[in-house]
Amino acid sequence: MTKETAPYALGVDGGGSKTLAVVVDARGQEQGRGLANSANYNAVGLEQAISNIRRAVEQAALAAGCPLPLRAAWLGLAGIDHDRDCAMLSPYLQPLAATIHLTNDAELVLSALDNAIGVALIAGTGSIALGRDARGKVTRAGGWGYILGDEGSGYEIGRRSLQAAVRASDGRGPATCLLPLILTHWQLQNANDLIGKVYGDNDKALIAALSALAFDAARASDQVATGIIQQAASELALAALTVSNAIDATGESMSLAIGGGLLLHEADFRASVLNGIRQNRPIGRVVLVEDPALSAARAALSLAQSTV
Repeated sequence: MTKETAPYALGVDGGGSKTLAVVVDARGQEQGRGLANSANYNAVGLEQAISNIRRAVEQAALAAGCPLPLRAAWLGLAGIDHDRDCAMLSPYLQPLAATIHLTNDAELVLSALDNAIGVALIAGTGSIALGRDARGKVTRAGGWGYILGDEGSGYEIGRRSLQAAVRASDGRGPATCLLPLILTHWQLQNANDLIGKVYGDNDKALIAALSALAFDAARASDQVATGIIQQAASELALAALTVSNAIDATGESMSLAIGGGLLLHEADFRASVLNGIRQNRPIGRVVLVEDPALSAARAALSLAQSTV
């Protein structure tokens, strides 16, 4: 079989800030990558989103040395929340691959599980739990955004840390090292300067980055920070259990895929979340999904091969 006719597959992680495309060969080995800007059509418009997706995919295919269309693709795109979103985008994506699986970007984490069945728990700047059963039904908990939800996320931990800091500053709450940590991190003189920093930038990533300070404070035995981290872990465990119960009420062990920087990089926090889940339900296989686009490309290849 020549390289030109080999069954290459594609995975696309199309987020709100960037789009990453990965091409794998018939053995699931990565052959090329491409990077472009946002794939969220709600944020950048349909024409620009499609252009960004195609740019990332064409870069990856060029690096892999294979022509489009490919054999199969799994595209996970931010802003895909309803069937009508898929119906609108699908015609523009058909030239990329013979078989296309189009989902929300969060669902890419499920691709790491056998047949994409089980629970995905993601916590980075935001948070969400997703479950998929053997019939293909997808259920979610959380993922409501930073105003309505995102419990257990980096943003929520950062926001609660700020609240604890200002409460400590004016005496409404217990003393905490979060206050001096945040002031030093942002190079501010006093708590009053927090108002301009927080409301002036209106940057979710800026707030989410404070979660690292909360983990540092908790490791230093700060009780306020410890409480914030423990509550976050409990919320994530609850989200995973809620989804698991919705897709499978038999009480069997849960297959779990973990994604998002917060859960991937904070090992103690991840262990706390898993312990919270295990107290209520056994956990089977646990997969850490560092590269959702690569995982999705391999899953797309597997799905295409199973239909031959």
